[in-house]
Amino acid sequence: MNIDLELDTRGLHCPLPILKAKRSLNGMTSGQLLKVVSTDAGSLRDFQAFSRQTGNDLVEQQTVGDEFIHVLRRR
Repeated sequence: MNIDLELDTRGLHCPLPILKAKRSLNGMTSGQLLKVVSTDAGSLRDFQAFSRQTGNDLVEQQTVGDEFIHVLRRR
């Protein structure tokens, strides 16, 4: 997977990972991929809801140790 931008939100809690992702996505072009790394367990459901509400595609979510990785495709 070719990630266009990676965003580190480790240590931040809701709603900051979503707000930072939204800001990053706004600066990207359609089809580009954003990878967000978070340590907030709530980010799993937050990014699912964010994807549904904004129309940005949630391509992948995974848990690696105590980190949660979300990959979004800009609509």
